[in-house]
Amino acid sequence: MDNKQQEIKIELTPEVAKGIYSNLAVITHGPNEFFVDFITMAPNMPGAKVQSRIIMSPENAKNLLGALAENVKKYEQTFGPIVPKRPVGGQGGPAGGEIPNPFIMGGKA
Repeated sequence: MDNKQQEIKIELTPEVAKGIYSNLAVITHGPNEFFVDFITMAPNMPGAKVQSRIIMSPENAKNLLGALAENVKKYEQTFGPIVPKRPVGGQGGPAGGEIPNPFIMGGKA
């Protein structure tokens, strides 16, 4: 058995390289996949449009969760702690006086 890591050539086109800003993500799931909708909301705008949707398997969603946690840890070691403007982990809401976390709005699709 060959334990060497296979090299993957990744192409990044100029259109994709410029990125898309998102300040809201809606995450939902079904039995076989996770859906992550990236949205840009602006002040005083009644609606918002999904800018991009990523669909992935539960295994890949968990791998992404781990990779993101590891990268946040490395970022904080380099630049210092990230202080969230919203409560981490809670959904909050107007009734509780908290601002809802824009990246925890999940549920079943």
